[in-house]
Formats: sequence, C-alpha cells, structure tokens
Amino acid sequence: MPTFADVLTQDFERQADAIIARYPQKRSAILPLLHLVQNACNYIPEDGMRFIAKKLGLNMNDVYETLTFYSMLFTEPIGAYHLQLCRTISCYLCGAAQLREHLEKRLGIRPGQKTPDGRFRLSEVECIGACSAAPAMQINFDFHENLTPEKVDAILDALP
Repeated sequence: MPTFADVLTQDFERQADAIIARYPQKRSAILPLLHLVQNACNYIPEDGMRFIAKKLGLNMNDVYETLTFYSMLFTEPIGAYHLQLCRTISCYLCGAAQLREHLEKRLGIRPGQKTPDGRFRLSEVECIGACSAAPAMQINFDFHENLTPEKVDAILDALP
C-alpha cells in the first residue's frame, strides 16, 4: 500500500491544483482533495491531511473535522476491497441481515472491521440507491444487486 510520500508527485500536485482551481473559494475543494488522497493511499494519512490544510490555507483541525464527519472517508487503510452492505429498509426486508451474517461468517469479521490480511473491510451503510434491486452491496465503486449468499460468494470468489 503506498504511503502519502509515495503518491506526492508533481502529477499529484497538478491534480490537486486543478481541483482547487475549479472553486471560487479554496476551502470548497476540501472534499474533492480528501477523495484524491484517499484514492491514492486507500485512506487519508496525517501527512495527507497536512498537505490539504497547507494547499487550502486551513488548519489541521478543519481538515480532520471534515474527514471524520463523512462515513466514506477513512483515517486508516480500508483494505483492497471495501464491502458496503446497504442496511436500509428495502434491503433489510429483502435479506440484507442474512447477507451480513453470511459475510461475517465467510470473512470472520463484523461491520467496521477488516480481515487480518487487509483484503476486505466490511461496512453497513445507509441507502446506496438500489432499492428496486434489493438487497444490494457496493464493493469499492462497483454495485451488486439482487444478492443472495450464493451470488455474494461468486462475486468474492471472482475478485483478483
């Protein structure tokens, strides 16, 4: 997993500057910059927060408060695959609780944890907008719908 020092290249700086240039007030670029750092590092390390604070003329507290407010941003590595199981009413009524139990048994972890090898992190999240095809799960940025334990196993088995 790359460190922030590994990803802090001239190209990364140019990407950050291009993001900031889109906003009339620099501070408004905080979320896109947090996503930029997380996409590069798999989480947002302290030196990534310092980078954002310096770029935007903010203090570390401003960046940390924003980072910790959002459930899709992480202060520790999240693993190669982030399994986000929807837990809202449509998915729940269609079997999300059984899928969570199945994933807990298969992976040996509970929501909010990651596997010892760092490959998977399991999270329960609010609506992912797939109510008509419940139960649903997002793995990184890929959506999977109409899930059953067998479909989940097939999806996980197919991951590289």
